[in-house]
Amino acid sequence: MNLLHHTLPNGIRLVHKTVPNMIAHCGVIINTGSRDEKENEHGMAHFVEHMLFKGTAKRKTYHILSSLEDRGGELNAYTTKEETAIYGSFLKNDYNKAFDIISDIIFNSTFPEKEILKEKEVITEEINSYRDTPSELIFDDFEEMIYEGEPIGRNILGSEKSLGNFNRNMIHEFINGNYDPEGMVVCSVGNIREKQIIKLFEKYFGNIPGKQTNRVRIAFNSYKPTNKTVSKNTWQDHCIIGNMAYDVRDKKRLAMFLLNNVLGGQGLNSRLNLSMREKNGFAYNVESNYIPYCDSGIFMIYFGTDRRNREKSINIALKELKRLREQRLGMTQLQKAKKQIKGNIARGRENNENLMLAMGKNILLFGRMESTETLYGKIDLLTSSDLLEIANEVFSEKMLSTIIYTK
Repeated sequence: MNLLHHTLPNGIRLVHKTVPNMIAHCGVIINTGSRDEKENEHGMAHFVEHMLFKGTAKRKTYHILSSLEDRGGELNAYTTKEETAIYGSFLKNDYNKAFDIISDIIFNSTFPEKEILKEKEVITEEINSYRDTPSELIFDDFEEMIYEGEPIGRNILGSEKSLGNFNRNMIHEFINGNYDPEGMVVCSVGNIREKQIIKLFEKYFGNIPGKQTNRVRIAFNSYKPTNKTVSKNTWQDHCIIGNMAYDVRDKKRLAMFLLNNVLGGQGLNSRLNLSMREKNGFAYNVESNYIPYCDSGIFMIYFGTDRRNREKSINIALKELKRLREQRLGMTQLQKAKKQIKGNIARGRENNENLMLAMGKNILLFGRMESTETLYGKIDLLTSSDLLEIANEVFSEKMLSTIIYTK
């Protein structure tokens, strides 16, 4: 993949891909997420992400929100357990405006007291909305159960109690302790000359002072299989079955993605979808997910079903896991699985916003962005024996944990 790389003296990195499109995308990926919060800061990473849009030394909230929208673009952000992203999509001639606004809100936000109070209410409503969505809430409850007592297990939004204690000093303390220029990557996909984007990069990010934080992420290594049933006033029963899996740097990560896709990935032809939904009609939504973190990973099967069919659905899921532990994929099955995941990768990279964010995250984690051809080559090397080994490590029935929502 032909990418431009440039690093400033303060440590902030740039990665850019030139494409001949009318729409461009750029953003900043920051190596800070909810797992970096202290106990009294629960929800702070997400709260800071919201507050970055609430005013700078030279812009009020309205001017920030209208900066790209008035020109036909959009400004957006997200927070995960390990990263924060601020990014925008815009017409290719508005690169200067995009770099200006994104750098301004990250480094010059003033966090007005009245906006802090207002945003607490907004996020409280977000929390309440989330609580009303059991099919999403159960994922957080499962990770909290798996990573019991660890920051990585806490949900991203925080709680009403923790939000209530937040103030401007705490915001500044969190940013100073976690926002490290060497942990920031500016990523871009768009139609702009390389000399021009380097000039903009140096103009808007070059004056940021370099610094290093003393933050340490402690790896989780005390997993114990757990089974939990939670009473919820829901129409369906909701269930997650899962286990620990490989971290983002593990050599088995790619094979785990392939195996997860066979089991319950994006396609309607996944084994779980065919057996639980198409064959038996027990579930509308059934899926499996593999999430790798920097020093850990988690695998989860999720489904929602009528409580009369809950135990039957659990048995189907366990049966599919057993099949993958005991039976190698045949050559035809393996080749189809490889083609499918290759297609997923290609479709994801055809979306330039997704590509821009993926570039930033890969540079942040690995210092490189592998080409599609390189990834395809690694996929081609995977064997049925590789997948069988992983299935027996991750899908071992004695190592599985379960959480159930039931009325």
